[in-house]
Amino acid sequence: MTNPDAIVVGAGPAGLACAATMRGAGLNVTVLEKSDNLGSAWRGHYDRLHLHTDRNHSGLPGMAMPRTYPAYPSRLQVIEYLESYAAHFDIRPVFGTEVLGLRQSGAQWCAETKRGPIAAPIAVVATGIARAPYRPSWPGMEAYRGVIVHSSEYRNPAPYLGKRVLVVGFGNSGGEIALDLAEAAVDVALAVRGPVQILPRDLLGLPILTWAILYQYLPARAADLINAPILRLAIGSFDRLGLRRAAKGPRQMVEEDGRVPLIDVGTLARIRDGSIKIRGGIDRLAPDGVAFADGSVGKFDAIVLATGFRPDLRPLIPDVADVFDAHGMPRVTGRTTSAPGLYFCGQIVSPTGQLREIGLEAQRIANLACSHLAAEETQKALG
Repeated sequence: MTNPDAIVVGAGPAGLACAATMRGAGLNVTVLEKSDNLGSAWRGHYDRLHLHTDRNHSGLPGMAMPRTYPAYPSRLQVIEYLESYAAHFDIRPVFGTEVLGLRQSGAQWCAETKRGPIAAPIAVVATGIARAPYRPSWPGMEAYRGVIVHSSEYRNPAPYLGKRVLVVGFGNSGGEIALDLAEAAVDVALAVRGPVQILPRDLLGLPILTWAILYQYLPARAADLINAPILRLAIGSFDRLGLRRAAKGPRQMVEEDGRVPLIDVGTLARIRDGSIKIRGGIDRLAPDGVAFADGSVGKFDAIVLATGFRPDLRPLIPDVADVFDAHGMPRVTGRTTSAPGLYFCGQIVSPTGQLREIGLEAQRIANLACSHLAAEETQKALG
């Protein structure tokens, strides 16, 4: 860790990609990871998880995913790939090293850790968006006698067999966890508060991500307008299922609201056959169940909060201005920030695939970091 050119915080896909691209550009990089292994977020996801983006668009820079993998690799295959990627590029993260704070000191960024400070002119925050579970609260929670877990704590249906389970949230985690429970014959319902968008995983024989990439240079409204008729044919009507179609199209929803549409891997069919019931938004909890905003009630033994993640990075970097929005999310990712030498990678949801976007951002960051260091050297030479 002696005099690195760059510090990378996080050893998930984004951290590894940035380390590989910057090392490829000739920089000395130190990767700091608070857990004891790389890809820790992927290790904590539920068992049945597969990528919702296809293998061909999910490889990191310089190393494609193996052709032996299925079109949509499993959670364990993603972990295996990340381990192979780190080995291939000889990336050796410093594990068990939590960064308590990043502070700028002159032309250096200082990472404060329990092992002591580590300084470099470049700092990349690649902690991912799945490190801060969001847990909403409702009146009556303290009296509820059932189990409440966040989706990050859910693993498989085994603890819920013979129980009534409410999954809260209609994103990809909520939809797939509800499907997982339904396939195990668990009595499961989905609490859906607002209007939704649903995408097929494949459209006309191509991964849905291929279509998103094809239209990426069009304005969101235009892309959604072009795709709307064929998506309606592919998905069909779901208004009679208790779901309301959002006025915003899928791309607009991602870009403007940061909400990812459900990529359907079988959930909709289970809703149609009644295996997964649809309920509305939650008003309050009772000792044995839930009262919904529409006045209905239901008894549930367990609640799974598929309510996403809300990472607030302001405590990590407390002394910079104009880098974060009102929620503590970076204003830009994969690009130059208002703080010289500070970059973020993979911290904002992308409509064209998170792993693909991470790869593009990592390459840009490597180029920007080299330019920044060259400018610093020129300034020093000029006195």
